[in-house]
Amino acid sequence: MREVFHYIGGRPSPGSSPRRGEVFDPASGQVQAHVPLGAAPELAAAVQAALGAQPGWASASAHRRTQVLFRFKALLERHLERLATLLAAEHGKVLADARGELQRGLEVIDFVCGAPQLLKGEFSQGVGPDIDVWSLRQPLGVVAGITPFNFPAMIPLWMLGPAIAAGNAFILKPSERTPSVAVELAVLLQEAGAPEGILNVVHGDREMVEAILAEPAIKAVSFVGSSAVAQHIYATAAAAGKRVQAMGGAKNHGLVLPDADLDQAVAAIVGAAFGSAGERCMALPVIVAIGEDTAVALRQRLKVALAALRVGAPDDPDADYGPLVTAAHKQRVEQYIALAVAEGAELVVDGRGLTVAGHAGGFFLGPTLFDQVGAHMRSYQEEIFGPVLQMLRVDTLEQAIALVSGHPYGNGVALFTRSGEAARRFAEQVEVGMVGINVPIPVPVAHHGFGGWKRSAFGDLNQYGTDSIRFFTRTKIITQRWSGSAASGSAFVMPSGKPE
Repeated sequence: MREVFHYIGGRPSPGSSPRRGEVFDPASGQVQAHVPLGAAPELAAAVQAALGAQPGWASASAHRRTQVLFRFKALLERHLERLATLLAAEHGKVLADARGELQRGLEVIDFVCGAPQLLKGEFSQGVGPDIDVWSLRQPLGVVAGITPFNFPAMIPLWMLGPAIAAGNAFILKPSERTPSVAVELAVLLQEAGAPEGILNVVHGDREMVEAILAEPAIKAVSFVGSSAVAQHIYATAAAAGKRVQAMGGAKNHGLVLPDADLDQAVAAIVGAAFGSAGERCMALPVIVAIGEDTAVALRQRLKVALAALRVGAPDDPDADYGPLVTAAHKQRVEQYIALAVAEGAELVVDGRGLTVAGHAGGFFLGPTLFDQVGAHMRSYQEEIFGPVLQMLRVDTLEQAIALVSGHPYGNGVALFTRSGEAARRFAEQVEVGMVGINVPIPVPVAHHGFGGWKRSAFGDLNQYGTDSIRFFTRTKIITQRWSGSAASGSAFVMPSGKPE
């Protein structure tokens, strides 16, 4: 049986905790590895390693740090196929999707290789008599990331890339369901020339998370996961004086106007709703049909499209998506399907009971489609996180905007239309953090930032982009006078920029 290890101070470590978690092969339902479930002792070792490495790393030039990141990027590209295979084997997503995830993470490493530009401060000359003001961006020290099971490579790269480029040491706590890729990232970063202890990986469950939140040496915590946990992490870490960004859940909507290209819209919706088995915070699990004719046409096209989907093992090159991550998660999604039926939604396509030849024990669930879903239904209000698509019907774009804006989540939304006027009004008015116009998964490119509104995000700064540099640094502002023309005597009034 394969054993996953912590990675602390530049070397693998089994840790001292006797607790172990099981890592499943989602395609077979069998345990493929064990992962240590560490806690305070393992975290303490990682913190000591990080504290030892960080001052020297911070004092290195930004150019020196980015040279390491350039080499890291090259190593990731060289090992991409191996990493994608490992990722798919633990998560269950198909190989093409795993490759795409790694590519999106690589784009953030690309971005932070521009750290010398990103870390520049500001300078104002002559703000007073012979007085200049300038600013520095300095690292926080030791920072941590807590990442979810559904993106074992991309989200860690979103976090560790900016943090390390800025001169911090990073402690990564990946999901215990998909832990192995995180260790591989740490090994490759060290191979690229990073000092031992700059990137440490500690495994665990809630006990490890609570240890991270309580550790005074950790100055910032970045998190992606469910909203309930995000809110807890935000409140707990902020109360301990840490900087926090905590991204939560989602219930993203796709609005379809009568003038939309329905064939294009359906193709986009199906990929966004069922890719990665719906296990994405930027999946598109809700369709809002505007007008009855639109709803009837969409329903028919969606039925045809879903019938053509192929569900298979991660290594099946013809599969559109693979199994869910665990049996417990599959059961949870099936419970939501049963709940929606009980609430009165019309079950148009039922994905339960699917079996894949040669993988009888796998955690597979076929595509599921509901129509006549009501905004009052719990199955609509809550995040399902599986291959389930729900359709609501409204009469006008204004009603659709109000529906989306009133939902407790505000991560992403998409509008399908040919009308520039409607698109502009929608983009301005909808209360959601990331908006797509004929783009079903509006995840911004690496030089922008990722972040939702309402219960989808807790904290003021987004993931990656320039916000990530702000998050992982603090600004120091210096006011200086070197001239010999300083006024004599003491000043007892507040200084200002008013001419003397």
